[in-house]
Amino acid sequence: MTPEPQHAAFKQAQEDVQALSSKPGNDTMLKLYALYKQATLGDTTGERPGGFNFVAAAKYDAWKALAGQSQADAQAEYVALVERLKGQN
Repeated sequence: MTPEPQHAAFKQAQEDVQALSSKPGNDTMLKLYALYKQATLGDTTGERPGGFNFVAAAKYDAWKALAGQSQADAQAEYVALVERLKGQN
């Protein structure tokens, strides 16, 4: 059984993002993280990290902002973002 085209494109985008010649900025990295989590796990679960764990809180907030987006839509948006980043490198 072959993977669906969208799933194959998502897997390829995961590989492509690792091969970018320059690391994207923090906002873009958060967007990639959130889209990846939404695409693979769906909506956030658990509580927002607190205290002084600012990075974990920012990641959680970015993911939480995508609540309700389908996993298929998140995959498509992730692929499109990686394609734009590839065009900038």
